Amino acid sequence: MALLAAALTAAPGVRAAADTGTPDLRPPEGASAVLDGLKTYGQAVLRAPDGSVRHVPAGLYEMRVDGGGMLQTYGVGVAGNAQPQARYTESGWSGSPLGGNAEAGRIRWVLEHSYPQLNDLAGLAKAAGAGALTAQSAAAGTQVAIWRLADGAQVEAADPDAEKLADYLQRAAGRLPEPPSSLKLEPGSASGPVGGRIGPVTVRTGAQSVTVTPDAAAAAMGVRVVDAEGKPVTAAANGSRLYFEVPAGTPDGTASVTVQGSTKVPVGRVFTSGLPTQAQIVAGSSESATAARATGIWPQPIVAEAGAAGDGTPLPVTRAAGAAAAAEASSSPEEERLATSGSSAATPVIASLAVGLVVLGGLVVLMVRKRPLDDEDRA
Repeated sequence: MALLAAALTAAPGVRAAADTGTPDLRPPEGASAVLDGLKTYGQAVLRAPDGSVRHVPAGLYEMRVDGGGMLQTYGVGVAGNAQPQARYTESGWSGSPLGGNAEAGRIRWVLEHSYPQLNDLAGLAKAAGAGALTAQSAAAGTQVAIWRLADGAQVEAADPDAEKLADYLQRAAGRLPEPPSSLKLEPGSASGPVGGRIGPVTVRTGAQSVTVTPDAAAAAMGVRVVDAEGKPVTAAANGSRLYFEVPAGTPDGTASVTVQGSTKVPVGRVFTSGLPTQAQIVAGSSESATAARATGIWPQPIVAEAGAAGDGTPLPVTRAAGAAAAAEASSSPEEERLATSGSSAATPVIASLAVGLVVLGGLVVLMVRKRPLDDEDRA
């Protein structure tokens, strides 16, 4: 983050663009999708803090992934309404309602050990001590358990067997780590000088292979996306390292690279929306289209010679560093003290000159007055 801030400060073109709010340097990652709606569900009874009781649907949603693919999801919290046709994007836990939630790992455990990840409903019912479970009651019981862990909701499944499943899942839940992104570039931005390679940017994905596409404007400037040996890259895999190769003399600017692939979105990934709607957490996924983007930034190096090394070679420093050094050399503690008081080091000199001028003026007046008297005495 500090590197990106420094690069934005040093690159006038990038700074001007950021001031207008036009480009967005925050890289997308993973899948984006549209919520179809609640598909497999039962009923739950929600008790509010004020004592009121209401019945709410509880179960599995389906989402259509942009570019192809389907997701099955549960609502993260009981509050809020899931709006059909709302657009969602994949997110890490820190950027979702699960950020800072100590129970997030237990929610993932519930997802991995219940419906639809476990399709053996008879075995799931036996483990929970329930009589029989249908897809609807299993989905309702799983959702209720997630709601309890996510925000401590006072909620029960209306179906007795679904309620037994919810109790079992809440009681048995262990802790699992946050799942990785379906597709991500790390870091999302990199900065460096022209005439070399900027990076690396590392591919993180569950896909066997992803396509690598630099933006057209960058390609027109001669900027290439290459590997560590400088060879152009058009495809990559998990762990591949990408670099922006920027020819010397290229004006200040930025370039982006987009990677795309198809993979299953890991169970436990969260999808959030810009709308005030309920966040969703992945319970199942088909092969789905994913994409990620990273940005390269290259400010021109501004250097000035600052002395020489032992062999006589000039030592370059940035203009900012040179200015700071010059300012430090030209100032003194006394000047700093006077600056804070609204005075300067020239104040004593100015005062002395003023006194001198007053004295000189007095002498002139006395001489002018004395001259007529001297003339009268001679007469």
